Amino acid sequence: MTNNDVLRRIRYTFDFEDSKMIAIFGEGGCEVSREQISNWLKKDDDADFQECTDEELATFLNGLINDRRGKKEGDQPVPEKRLTNNIIFKKLKIALNLKNDDVLEILGFADFDLSQHELSAFFRKKGHKNYRECKDQVLRNFLQGMQFKYRDNAYLKVEK
Repeated sequence: MTNNDVLRRIRYTFDFEDSKMIAIFGEGGCEVSREQISNWLKKDDDADFQECTDEELATFLNGLINDRRGKKEGDQPVPEKRLTNNIIFKKLKIALNLKNDDVLEILGFADFDLSQHELSAFFRKKGHKNYRECKDQVLRNFLQGMQFKYRDNAYLKVEK
């Protein structure tokens, strides 16, 4: 998955307007323009399309964490220069304040089964004997499950 895909899916899932996206980037410590956001969200074959760098997406995810959970005291996290699916997955888990059971439930919304052990392997440090690389399929299904839980399924929450 590209960084632009991840950014598009998060924006759609939470129905963020441009002003909210700009504010989230600001929370992460980066000033962006409406034009930059628009170009990142365009289709890959559009003439104005711009690729979202790892550092820009990391800044957005850090801003999402600050927006959803509040800024932590002291120094703010420095955006990673190189992102992996594992880091994106972990940052989304933190931003949404999810426990492992919540993550498994969200993956279940996308009809994707994963064991508790397989999931915890994604959140281990690289180099740990049980570390496992998060493939695009897992991240894509997690984002799809997030969409169901936080956007498409919103009408069910109201009825409960």
